[in-house]
Amino acid sequence: MQATATVLVYSDDANTREQVRLATGRRPAPDVPVVEFVECATPAAVLAELDRGGIDVCVLDGEAVPMGGMGMCRQIKDEVFDCPPVLLLIGRPQDAWLATWSRAESAVTLPVEPVEFASALASLLRRKALAGT
Repeated sequence: MQATATVLVYSDDANTREQVRLATGRRPAPDVPVVEFVECATPAAVLAELDRGGIDVCVLDGEAVPMGGMGMCRQIKDEVFDCPPVLLLIGRPQDAWLATWSRAESAVTLPVEPVEFASALASLLRRKALAGT
């Protein structure tokens, strides 16, 4: 198992980014690496971080402004080679079909519910670890 996992968190709302950090803690599950966060408040910052590399999972806020996480997800899936898996934060359970349209691997509703979020993030980190072996 790798020592740390890098999780990119995109939201224009600092409170949402904080909810993600608090729900994750040091690690979302005992069998996944300790998490380090890269926080982004703009679409340009997301693209710059993904170009830099080293991101294991992206958490994108579907309610972000000026570009929502769904549009951001679709764009990075089209433009970023070997794009990391995406966990999308959606406003309502009924928006799950939009998460599928955006090609996100997983989605959870806002506000962040810690157990549900940690479980979804841990699942993506496990999947990423298996794909890397």
